[in-house]
Amino acid sequence: MSASSGTLTKAAVLSDGPPPPLLNRSSRLRGLAPLTWPLLALVALLLFNFLFTKGFYDLKVVDGRLYGSLIDVLNRGAPTLLLSLGMTLVIATGGIDLSVGAVMALTGAVAACLLSPPEDSLLSGVHVNGSLSLVLLAGLAVALIAGVWNGLLVAVFRLQPIVATLILMVAGRGIAQLVTNGQIPTFDHKGFTWLGSGFLFMFPVPTIIAVAAALIMLLFVRGTALGLFIEAVGNNRVASRIAGVNAVGVRMVCYAISGLLAGVAGLLLTADIKAADVNNVGLYLELDAILAAAIGGTSLAGGRFSLIGSVLGALVIQLLTTTILARGVAPEATLVCKSAIIILLCLLQSPDFRDMFRRIFAGRRAA
Repeated sequence: MSASSGTLTKAAVLSDGPPPPLLNRSSRLRGLAPLTWPLLALVALLLFNFLFTKGFYDLKVVDGRLYGSLIDVLNRGAPTLLLSLGMTLVIATGGIDLSVGAVMALTGAVAACLLSPPEDSLLSGVHVNGSLSLVLLAGLAVALIAGVWNGLLVAVFRLQPIVATLILMVAGRGIAQLVTNGQIPTFDHKGFTWLGSGFLFMFPVPTIIAVAAALIMLLFVRGTALGLFIEAVGNNRVASRIAGVNAVGVRMVCYAISGLLAGVAGLLLTADIKAADVNNVGLYLELDAILAAAIGGTSLAGGRFSLIGSVLGALVIQLLTTTILARGVAPEATLVCKSAIIILLCLLQSPDFRDMFRRIFAGRRAA
């Protein structure tokens, strides 16, 4: 082949026109590969419950509402799903957000204190007259500010993400304690409570909100250039800056989205329990969000990410939790059992571990 023909071939591949069919197929395969393991894990858990957990698939309609274990998985997994969406974007930029659980607690505290302020609360002088829209806007504004704060520390002042978000992880619950004056304010607001425990089209409202958020995120990230910018920043921040990508702005947006979604999750949990329990709301959920992203194929080193994979990862974690509880595992052994299964799943996703397992198996067959 001549040099000129080689140049033309290379130009054809790099042009804006459609790539060759073989390249198309390989690209699709690479895009689907990260989803393989969370899908297999989800199918395995569903099959296990089909075979061994009596009544797991039973569904019943009561007063126009669907009830059953599968509905519980979707309902209880909604907060983790919301957190995992924001966490995925942050991790894809090469960062981490350990503060999402504290942001959930702070958002719930602000909403509860606006509806029913405790004595000597910082918000006791603020009156919203039971306005649901003002309560939601105030709570989400606090969550957004928290996300922007994290983004400033990481992107502008260049603190290590684990340190920057650890600050708010600790301080966030402290601020929430100040807002509630160390109390657990309760409230009885039908509109707000409906967000946490109501039903719409026979499905729990938190489930519908989580699904809507996932679809909006997919359209926003993959339907625009933002997804490409995030991967560029996560893969090589210096090269992306030279290419004209505003790395600071991209990271700020990702942390802001993470904080906002954590605020939505915090509002849902607070509305569900009709109180602001700042010591327990969102506790350790940041770890589940990180696990969901990792199980879904997002690279913890930054760059490659999959929002659909994170959704599957969140469902796997909640389905695993529900399965363990349904099987009657002792409460003190639940976390250990859950951790062991997740470790196995993560190991199976490792190419090095699979290669080692294949070599051991091949050696035994040869013997």
